[in-house]
Amino acid sequence: MDRRSFLRGATVVGSGVIAGGALVGCSNPSSRPANPNRSATSFTSTTTGQGPPDWATLSASLTGTLLQPSDSGYAAAGHLYNALYVPNAAAVAQCESATDVQRCLAFAREHDVEVTAHSGGHSYGGYSSCPGLVIDVSRLNSISVGGASGASGNTAVTVGAGSKLIDVYAGLAAQGLLLPGGSCPTVGIAGLALGGGIGVFSRAYGLTCDQTASVEMVTADGVLRHCEPTQNEDLYWACRGGGGGNFGVVTSFGFSAHPIPRAITLFTLEWPWEAADNVLDAWIRWIPSTPDELWANCQLFASGTVGSGLVKVTGVFVGSVSACTSALSPLTTAVAAGTTYRFVGPENYLTATMIEAGCEGMPVAQCAAPAESPFVAKSSYVGGPLPESSVTAILSALSSLPSSLPGAGGGVVFDGYGGAINQVAASDTAFVHRNAVSCAQYSITYANTSPSQNEISAASTWLQDLHQAFEPVTQGSYQNYIDPTLADWQEAYYGSNLPRLRQVKRKHDPDNVFHFAQSIPS
Repeated sequence: MDRRSFLRGATVVGSGVIAGGALVGCSNPSSRPANPNRSATSFTSTTTGQGPPDWATLSASLTGTLLQPSDSGYAAAGHLYNALYVPNAAAVAQCESATDVQRCLAFAREHDVEVTAHSGGHSYGGYSSCPGLVIDVSRLNSISVGGASGASGNTAVTVGAGSKLIDVYAGLAAQGLLLPGGSCPTVGIAGLALGGGIGVFSRAYGLTCDQTASVEMVTADGVLRHCEPTQNEDLYWACRGGGGGNFGVVTSFGFSAHPIPRAITLFTLEWPWEAADNVLDAWIRWIPSTPDELWANCQLFASGTVGSGLVKVTGVFVGSVSACTSALSPLTTAVAAGTTYRFVGPENYLTATMIEAGCEGMPVAQCAAPAESPFVAKSSYVGGPLPESSVTAILSALSSLPSSLPGAGGGVVFDGYGGAINQVAASDTAFVHRNAVSCAQYSITYANTSPSQNEISAASTWLQDLHQAFEPVTQGSYQNYIDPTLADWQEAYYGSNLPRLRQVKRKHDPDNVFHFAQSIPS
């Protein structure tokens, strides 16, 4: 297997997406099924309503386009990445400006219409759609560079809330700049940044939300607010990890971008499945001690056959091949078995980004094409080595993917934390998970877009068993891997920051206009 094919198959996720078909992938199935497991979310409003919505009136007031189910462009508008969910909106407003967003919110409140924001549509629970009005900001995708960011050596950039990650990376790379973020190319910048934003440069530079210098957003009262450390500072704080769709509709971000480093090294190490327990234990003990310039994950892929599977470690190093090799040495020494595959080599920034996105060699436009995948997933933060019983349970589950899930792919990926991520205090931003060693994401990608009820039940049981394996050491779950089945989601996502987030919600959205099944409660 050549390097390109291998690395593409090993692509990892900071956005929560794992390419290659074994886990949650940036693939593109040809059709979208009926929703098998989502009920309509409730909506509360104190507005009196003025009769049935007059969609023609709203359409005429917008610079952008309003689409309804009978319109030819509706199916593509406001699409959802998780193909288990179907867009069910009465209308999708493709906004061209902040004024369009304001008009949509005024209309929704006047007619008591449920409303939700949509950027990239990658909400794991399908929360980027609702039965009412979807405010789609995907056309707000301009990217501009200029001015000092206030951080030494960094540059201020303005990014429209509807920009896709691959467009951000390509646009900034042309200016010699890097913004740390996720790997999946079609993820919207808004959802990623508002919920945190883990990626392959996060240990070196921090999360995406840590680069946020300002936010422009329309709140429930229809006011366009500029949020930064000295203005609307409560909203600014909440928008750095408090989750998308909770406090308003973001129209643009100001970020602090970094100069592209002179040297970048990619690496992939693979071992036989018999060494999986040794590799996982060694990796989770090794990752906290690695240089901040190194980001790595540990990937465990299910085979469905007892005693077999695939285990690998992949990552990105900001620095030379020799320095990366030195950093990897303690890991390979700690694993008794030798690698069955090893690659450590240099790469330029944009090509590295495309490789991590699973689309090396493609035009950026092709890499940014809308993608869909039918999957379910859960996540757990861990703060240190796993008990032997947990490792055994994880590997047992991976070796026994239910036979009632023919063709499905499953696995666990441990994303490395530490470095610049954990140098920020838990209360400094709404992103509270600042003492984790790793975040484990475990998921199943169905073989088809219409899983049976038996398949859905089997996948749910399999994921819940894995979730229990992490319970002895779990420190919550990642809000950007939003999990509709998570019972204690408020504590798991936000921990000690939840009371302050609720205060911000009560102040800026007292009527709970922005509401979905796992929104910040007011």
